[in-house]
Amino acid sequence: MTSNTDPTPSVRASGFPMGGLLALGLVTDFLDTLGVGSFATTTTALRLGRVVDDEKVPGTLNVGHAIPTILEAALFLTAVDVDILTLVTMVAAGGLGAWFGTGIVVKWPRRTIQRAMAAALLITATFIVLRQTHLFPSGGSSIGLSGGALLLAVAASAVIGSLTSLGIGNYAPTMAVTYMLGMDPKSVFPIMAASASLILPTAAYRFFRSGRFDRRTALGLAIGGVPGVLIAVFLVKELNVTVLLWVVVAVLLYTSATLYRSSLGEGAKMDVPELS
Repeated sequence: MTSNTDPTPSVRASGFPMGGLLALGLVTDFLDTLGVGSFATTTTALRLGRVVDDEKVPGTLNVGHAIPTILEAALFLTAVDVDILTLVTMVAAGGLGAWFGTGIVVKWPRRTIQRAMAAALLITATFIVLRQTHLFPSGGSSIGLSGGALLLAVAASAVIGSLTSLGIGNYAPTMAVTYMLGMDPKSVFPIMAASASLILPTAAYRFFRSGRFDRRTALGLAIGGVPGVLIAVFLVKELNVTVLLWVVVAVLLYTSATLYRSSLGEGAKMDVPELS
């Protein structure tokens, strides 16, 4: 018999308490509404709590956060001015990217998904570090884009949408692109939220059809996420999250490393045959 041990912690057989899932949805979508994002934080929590099998994490994120994200978009679109052409084209491109990207990811084996998520978390951590060290573009005063800048933003949005299927949230990369092109940070929020409100349901549909997500966890995230969005928009509105973001970076790096280590175990199990 093989002596290889899968380093991935086993998922809780009895299921994670629904109250915990509701709280996770509330906290992560609360932070998402304030600009921290929800995918990276949720991925870390699901792994540390051994809540969902690794290969089901991307699908669970997209299905679970879809409804809160739609609510978030509706609230931002009614409160902030943004150029309609920029909004519509970037949102549509993100949706198309999500459709094709998810169609690829749902067919990947467990080890490939683990390594892709590890890379996704590293990318997210990099964006946060750039933002925290003020190396992130600071943005401009424009509420929209035109010409070559708009074409570049649309192309970037399609790529960002496709990466959502791997668990990379669209907020940080969208900020980087639009700030670099001179958009007002306040006008970027409706674009990010509206893009997510199309990207997530699009990806969620394909994950739902494939069955590669955890229904109970996704339900908890969805129900808990709605009040999280409402609290952030109507009660808190703004919060200094500087220290929190550095904590998030540390946790993302740890989770990325454990995902990669787990993928090595998956490779060993596939490469070494059982001996009788």
